[in-house]
Amino acid sequence: MRYVLLVLCVAASVLGSASGVYAEEKTKAKDTGKNTAAVDLAPGARSAILMDANTGTVIYEKNSHDKLPPASITKIMTMLLTVEALDEGRLQLTDKVRTSEYAASMGGSQIFLEPGEEMTVDEMLKGIAMASGNDASVAMAEKLAGSESAFVDQMNQKAEELGLKDTHFANCNGLPAENHYSSAHDIAVISQELLKHERIIKYTGSYQDYLRKDSAKPFWLVNTNKLVRFYTGADGLKTGYTSEAKFCLSATAARDGLRAVAVVLGEPNTKTRNSEVSAMFDYLFSQYKVHTIHKAGDTIGNVKIEKGVKTQLPLTAKETYSVLLKKGITQEGIRHELVAPDSIKAPVKAGQTVGKLVVYQGTTIIKEYELKADSDVPKAGWWRLFKRTAGSMFRAD
Repeated sequence: MRYVLLVLCVAASVLGSASGVYAEEKTKAKDTGKNTAAVDLAPGARSAILMDANTGTVIYEKNSHDKLPPASITKIMTMLLTVEALDEGRLQLTDKVRTSEYAASMGGSQIFLEPGEEMTVDEMLKGIAMASGNDASVAMAEKLAGSESAFVDQMNQKAEELGLKDTHFANCNGLPAENHYSSAHDIAVISQELLKHERIIKYTGSYQDYLRKDSAKPFWLVNTNKLVRFYTGADGLKTGYTSEAKFCLSATAARDGLRAVAVVLGEPNTKTRNSEVSAMFDYLFSQYKVHTIHKAGDTIGNVKIEKGVKTQLPLTAKETYSVLLKKGITQEGIRHELVAPDSIKAPVKAGQTVGKLVVYQGTTIIKEYELKADSDVPKAGWWRLFKRTAGSMFRAD
């Protein structure tokens, strides 16, 4: 037996027809080479995508599943695994990272690490995010996994966990290599995942900084992503270029409660790349607004626990649950349903899926959020269960 708690909420400013109220979800998008937006926002790009980072809603895409060389955009995954290790306590910003002969031998963009040179994790992240250091990326990979090849295995494992179908990594920095590819769609998903770790913006959003500042040879860092200086709200993420990949960029910007992710691959030059990404941002910010269903921490409902140390499990929003709506045209309301079982038998593990929040426009599902247990609920002992049963027998109606 399952119960459904239905809550009706009114939403303003959505598209004029039921079929057009929401943009295509990334999990349901079919890449036909046609744009979801009414105009071609990135005519110079070989492949592109525009996504709302908070909801994962795809606003525009062009050949978004084409498998292409990602160049230094690869480092978004390198940064993701690094900040995951930081947030999980497996790594500290003050930890020293030693540069191997192999790491120091990397060509292309670099911070000119010397064999045996040590920098902190904080400094290495600056070198990766701002200067696109190939040497810093390999040094960081070796710190985390023992070798670059072992780290690349972790990169591919993470891609699999994220459900990416168009991606395979052969190195951690994006230098040309056989069997090393990704897609605009997959890069957007990795970028969205990276943005869940708020500390990364400190690095990707900085325009300039220094390494070895107090040494005889200070190294001036200038962010390769010029949008962080010239586009209001831009604060990341990563540029890329090789002769094969051409000019690439995964960029993010936040404004008016929205956070956009725009990815372009195969652009002819930096001017076109930056101009088209700016146009993509302008389109999202001018045409869309976010409608919040629940804020992080909101209690959505409860589920009974059978034979547990607790009899009720509160269901709370782990993050802000929202949908992206078109501005300017009023349409019928958005409704959402909490779907969960009447009861769950103990034990319950923290992180265990115990229900879902389903958001509808009319009869069409436009978003689903999994609801997970906040904490463990162990099975109760016989004495606790006996007292509970006895107490219920003598409790007044």
